[in-house]
Amino acid sequence: MSLTENMNYDVLLDAIELKCPMPLLKMKLALAKMAPSQILCVLSSDNSSIKDIPYYLSVAKIPLLEQKSEGEIHCFLIQKP
Repeated sequence: MSLTENMNYDVLLDAIELKCPMPLLKMKLALAKMAPSQILCVLSSDNSSIKDIPYYLSVAKIPLLEQKSEGEIHCFLIQKP
């Protein structure tokens, strides 16, 4: 997928086709299983993710390294603290 080309990450979470709140919940579960400093790449087609994921990360003080969209797909690069 061209959206993730040239991105370095440890875990890929494909939440495409999942509706709110599933992308956020699956992201939280994935982060819980990861080691500190690992990077999670979340792909979502749910437009609510554009607001929900960055908001949750800011409240939880989890670094959002990058956010971008291509067509209907949204990509979030997140580092586990």
